[in-house]
Amino acid sequence: MKADLIVKGNKVFTGLQNQPEEAAVIIRGNKIVDVCPIEESRAYQGDNTKELTYTDQLIVPGFHDAHLHVMMGSLIENFCVKLGDTKSEEEAAAKVKEYADLHPEDEWIIGFGWDRNAWESKQDPHKSSLDRLLPDRPVFLLNVEAHYGWVNSCALERAQIDESTPAPDFGIIDKDEKGDVTGILHESAMALITKIAFAFPREKQEALLAGFLVHAAKYGITSVDDLYGSRANEALDDYGLYKAFDEAGKLTTRIHFYPPLNGDIKRAKALREEFRSEKLQMSGLKQFVDGVVTGHTAYMLEPYRDKPDSHGEPAFPEEDIKKWVAEADKEGFKVRLHAIGDRAIRLALDSFEEAKKANQTNDLRHAVEHVEVINPADISRFQELGVIASIQPVHLALIPAEGYLKPIGEEKSAYCYTCKTLQDAGATLAFSSDFSVAPINPMLGLHRAVTRMDYAEQAQWNEAEAISLADAIRYYTLGGAYGVHREHELGTLEKGKFADLAVLDRDLFSIPADGIKDAKVVLTVMDGKIVYQSE
Repeated sequence: MKADLIVKGNKVFTGLQNQPEEAAVIIRGNKIVDVCPIEESRAYQGDNTKELTYTDQLIVPGFHDAHLHVMMGSLIENFCVKLGDTKSEEEAAAKVKEYADLHPEDEWIIGFGWDRNAWESKQDPHKSSLDRLLPDRPVFLLNVEAHYGWVNSCALERAQIDESTPAPDFGIIDKDEKGDVTGILHESAMALITKIAFAFPREKQEALLAGFLVHAAKYGITSVDDLYGSRANEALDDYGLYKAFDEAGKLTTRIHFYPPLNGDIKRAKALREEFRSEKLQMSGLKQFVDGVVTGHTAYMLEPYRDKPDSHGEPAFPEEDIKKWVAEADKEGFKVRLHAIGDRAIRLALDSFEEAKKANQTNDLRHAVEHVEVINPADISRFQELGVIASIQPVHLALIPAEGYLKPIGEEKSAYCYTCKTLQDAGATLAFSSDFSVAPINPMLGLHRAVTRMDYAEQAQWNEAEAISLADAIRYYTLGGAYGVHREHELGTLEKGKFADLAVLDRDLFSIPADGIKDAKVVLTVMDGKIVYQSE
């Protein structure tokens, strides 16, 4: 039997050992038919075999980003103004104006990444800053955590939002002391804007999906979990478009999508039945338990230090969350719950525990997403309940640590963004980016997981939570595969698995850890086909 493709080198990390080894990955069709010593690979060489040889460039299983947002991520990456490097409200507004002038064809000006914690003022911006520069074009700017947005008066008028507009459930329309709308919308209140701003024509939707696939392949990502992105992003959901790409052979990344957990089990069953190909699967259901710490919408056990009348609130009534989880669990659906605050994490674990007990289910591999601020009493429960800790290591450096800890108290720092503690307690971990909240590049997540370097790159946040590079890569490959019950097909370089792999431009195991973030992908193979190769 001759191979279609042989990828060989001195540094092959199969995921089965803790160090890379010299090996050849033998591919025929869309499967790995052998992983063998290089000298044995000669037996697989034929007239039509393509052979790629690498010396000290690391060959790894294709990365599996276990939590991102396909369409939203592509929108932010390819069709918006990026504000992550701005140092003030005025600078951000000026950058938006500059972008708008360069894109006169855009009906809405969409932006992402501003962060009041990185500004000198430490204050939320106001609609007036945008109004002065863009009075006649609607503007919608997501903050760095994507849980609240900044708009101008034109956008508010388009959405018919004024002082008398009631805030939706789990949403806040920010107002000043006079009762005037400020231009800041939290959580589900953003949907009042996005249902209009994100109502794109089919051609734009196709461009978003195509752009995502190109972007993912460039970073060695061969599988993703596309999670429901809140009520504010529902206008972008288009699973029929995914299917059209799949049937046309255009998917260069495997997509496992998770629509909303909302009690509609009939729809969930229909989607599960319809989407079950090797490259496109409806893999479970996702919902929000809370919001984010910096917006005071994370659900906490104790009141916020800088807002003592609040400890946040659940995104839905607790009894609804537990009911929906139990119903989905009974029907065999994997459930993934966004839970950032310690009270939200406890509620998520309680929901899984009660469902498991009531339904006598096992190995559904439910997950808690983010696990940012955990109470130590809940750490062991992940292993006990078989719940996956779905973590984004790059998030620990999204904003300055002091800005994150100010609302919740310095004493909680030791239990923020835990990895090693959960690992030592026997939890199963899966890594991801939460793209578009953070860049999709897995190197950034691996770097933070191994170094724990903070936002300013000057200090380590919870250095004791650092993990080994081998484990970090496994959580970014096999961790995602395990979460979608596909560890027998994906996640390691082994005979019989799908031929999904990536080659980096250096060996991460033989360089200083700080250099991990600078590594680049030179080759991506998905389903036995080269989907990206650097020039």
